[in-house]
Amino acid sequence: METFQLSEELLKKIADLILAKKNTPLKKIVKDVHFADMAEIINELNEDQGIYLIKLFDSEKTSEILTELNEDVREKILKALSVKEIADAFEELDSDDAADILGELSEKRKEEVISEISDNNLADDLKELLSYKEDSAGGLMAKELVLANENWSITKCLKEIKKQGENVTRVHSIYVVDDKQKLIGRLSLKDLIISPAKKLIKDIYIPKVDSVNVYEDGEEVAKIMSKYDLEAIPVVNNKKQLVGRITIDDIVDLIKEEAEEDYLLAAGVQGDVEADDSIFELTKARLPWLFLGLVGGLGSVFILEGFEEVMTHPSYKTLFFFTPLIAAMAGNVGVQSSAIIVQGLANDVVKGSLVSRLLKELGLSLINGFILGFLTILFGLATNLPIELSITISLSMLCVIVVAALIGTSVPILLDKKGIDPAIATGPFITTSNDIFGIFLFFYIAKIILGF
Repeated sequence: METFQLSEELLKKIADLILAKKNTPLKKIVKDVHFADMAEIINELNEDQGIYLIKLFDSEKTSEILTELNEDVREKILKALSVKEIADAFEELDSDDAADILGELSEKRKEEVISEISDNNLADDLKELLSYKEDSAGGLMAKELVLANENWSITKCLKEIKKQGENVTRVHSIYVVDDKQKLIGRLSLKDLIISPAKKLIKDIYIPKVDSVNVYEDGEEVAKIMSKYDLEAIPVVNNKKQLVGRITIDDIVDLIKEEAEEDYLLAAGVQGDVEADDSIFELTKARLPWLFLGLVGGLGSVFILEGFEEVMTHPSYKTLFFFTPLIAAMAGNVGVQSSAIIVQGLANDVVKGSLVSRLLKELGLSLINGFILGFLTILFGLATNLPIELSITISLSMLCVIVVAALIGTSVPILLDKKGIDPAIATGPFITTSNDIFGIFLFFYIAKIILGF
């Protein structure tokens, strides 16, 4: 399939047709455009143009476009659509997608839309989905699925799943329940087809099935689906009753959102912000971390003031020229260590005690420290730096690398145990703290060795 390319020429043509209100040629241009590409077009148009264009489509196409729009654009579009138009669009969507968009509306607007939905089952499903936390299994699941009762015959089962399948976009699995809706297994389509018509489902179903509780955290669901390579996973309540299913596309969206959030956090940006957000929103997201950097920088100033005598000493004032090197090494090592641990925590591969992890990092940092320290001594010899200064700088660097590595390893693990996102440890927090520790250790060790 040829990849869609949005051009300025196409955007201008669409904008001109909207301005002239020439609906027939406009519909002809966008008729065969995929809904995801259509959303891309609307994202680039101004608000009035986007609203005009989306109102040309039927409720099915409108619903698909709504799921792909940028959140801020979708917010404006939803405000312009009537309650009836939104309700009609929701009736074309899977319940999880409808619930996600519905959750963006005000409480009053939610109630109005739900009351306008003609399908009472869908309305009840949306109310249920909205009652769960957004990133829980309940908040991620869709109510549409295909199930079979263990007491059905093969003939009845085929008839029932055919009826159920009309409301399911893609059938990944057929789940088996008992008379109390308790999930007890899954059904092989092959076994269903080749089994005698009078045989019961209880005689052919597979009793082993992976499932998650409705209150399970979304990240845990993602780990389970990744570990067992699942395209979908059933969701059960506390009574083990089947209440929905989560498909891989929902998990991919969750992972993407979490990755974006962690990336921003690691870069020192707090909250869910984008490049085109307002100056106020961007300032609010960045300023707290910049303030932390300011505090750290001022802390470094006070530390340097404590070793002011070095600046006036004719033999040792050269040490100050190596301050950026020590701070950089501390920050780099700390970020490296914390980044590896944060990634390991995200992938659930950080096992064992904190002590064993720190001992491993200690060994690694000693090796790196000795190698880099040796190279520093060679640099000192090549530049005629006094040997005692070279040794002081090298030993200080070794100690700074060890401390930075231990901080970078322990902080994410401790944050994770406290229920705080460990990604915070790869940002300005760890860099600033290691800069301060690094500068202090550098001059303190130099003072001990050189005796100034």
